[in-house]
Amino acid sequence: MVFAGIYPVDTEDYEELRNSMEKLQLNDASLVFQPESSAALGFGFRCGFLGMLHMEIIQERLEREFNMTVITTVPNVSYHAFTNRAPDDAFILNNPSDLPDPSTINRIEEPYIKASIITKSDFVGNVMSLCIEKRGMITNQTYLTPERVELTFDMPLAEIVFDFYDRLKTVSKGYASFDYSPIGMRVSKLVRLDILLNGQPVDALSALIHTDNAQHIGR
Repeated sequence: MVFAGIYPVDTEDYEELRNSMEKLQLNDASLVFQPESSAALGFGFRCGFLGMLHMEIIQERLEREFNMTVITTVPNVSYHAFTNRAPDDAFILNNPSDLPDPSTINRIEEPYIKASIITKSDFVGNVMSLCIEKRGMITNQTYLTPERVELTFDMPLAEIVFDFYDRLKTVSKGYASFDYSPIGMRVSKLVRLDILLNGQPVDALSALIHTDNAQHIGR
């Protein structure tokens, strides 16, 4: 699942947003949400979606059917964190602000996927560069025909929930199909990136990202 915070633009609309979410849930059982609060955005909900498309549909339905204007935080996935005190017991991180003190963490695991991309042979280099940039590891390359190639990668799910699909279409000029399936959790070096406004951290802008990307994304 992909998780994101949904907050009303006007904090007085919180109860109305709750009613709208409950009505949406009646005919969409895959939508899950729970209340959360943010120092910057007030009261809202932590929502779980079946992917980016599902998230966009829910956002659109809130605006069209219920006339709700909402703020959506950066989407992220569920991580498993293990502390030094209990290195065999994982607790699930859906929200970056739930990350405990780094000195107490034994390791963090993130979900990985097996991505299958079919594209024209002209765009193999572009697609491979994109996937490697997204921390992907190529596991197979098969020429289906002289013109069509299937590339298989192991990739972190977190890297594809943001802008991967749009960039894949761009680098392949639209000639790429993308399919994936989960392959379990793997240990990763993840850190929480906090954004400070006027010296104060804003929890709604925090994100869990790989150490290698922290400097670039922070800038």
